[in-house]
Amino acid sequence: MGRGGRGRGSAARRRREAGQRAAVVGGVAVLLLLTASWSAVWPYLLGAAVAAGLGGLVWWLWRTDRIVRGGDREWRQADAVAAGRRTLAEVDAMSGTEFEELVAELCRRDGCTEVRRVGGSHDNGADVVGRLPDGRTMVVQCKRYAPHRTVAGREMRDLMGAKVHFGADVAVFVTTSRFSAPSQALAVEHGILAVHRDHLGLWNNGTSLPALAGVNGAGQGDREHRARWRNTYGT
Repeated sequence: MGRGGRGRGSAARRRREAGQRAAVVGGVAVLLLLTASWSAVWPYLLGAAVAAGLGGLVWWLWRTDRIVRGGDREWRQADAVAAGRRTLAEVDAMSGTEFEELVAELCRRDGCTEVRRVGGSHDNGADVVGRLPDGRTMVVQCKRYAPHRTVAGREMRDLMGAKVHFGADVAVFVTTSRFSAPSQALAVEHGILAVHRDHLGLWNNGTSLPALAGVNGAGQGDREHRARWRNTYGT
C-alpha cells in the first residue's frame, strides 16, 4: 500500500477513535447530569417507565382479546354451520316445488317484497322473483339436489340469461348441494349470489339473505372445507 493509502487509513482510524471518545464523554456527561439532578429527574423517569409498562400491558391485553375473539368467532361460525345443516333434513325430503316455495318464504321473511314463485316448464331460467329490501329486483334459481351433486357452470350461465331476460338487478342461485369450481367462478365474476348447502343451512336457520352476500364465494374451495364435506356427506 502506498503512502497515500496509509494516510487515508490512519485518518479514518483517528475519526473512529474520536467518535468513540465523544460518545464516551457524552455518556459520562449525561450520567453525571442525571446523578446531579436525580432528585428532580427521577419522578419523570419513573413516570416514563410506568407509562411504558402500562402501554405494554394494554397491547398484550388487546392482542390476547383479538386472539380469543378470533377463536370464538371461528367456533361460533362452525357451530352455526353445523346447526344449519341439521335444519336441512326436512328440506332434503321436499319436492322441487316445495323447495322453491321455501326459498320464496325465506325471502319474504328477510323483508323482500313482491316475491312470487314462477318455476315451471316455462320459467325462463327463474324459479322465484321479487325485490330485495333495498328495492332492487332479483331473480332466483333453485336446485334441490342431493348433497354429493354439484351445480355445473352451464346452470349458472342459464341464471345469467334469466337475469337479462327479467331485467333483474340481482341474481341468486340457491342449492341444497354445492357449486363446481367453474360455476362458483362465474358467480363471483358476475356478481351472482351463490347460496350453497352450508349457506342455505345458515339462511334457513335465521341468517338474513343480505348477510349471505358478505360471504359469497366463500366456504367451498379450501381443502379443509372439502374434507369436512366428505366427512359429512360421504363424497
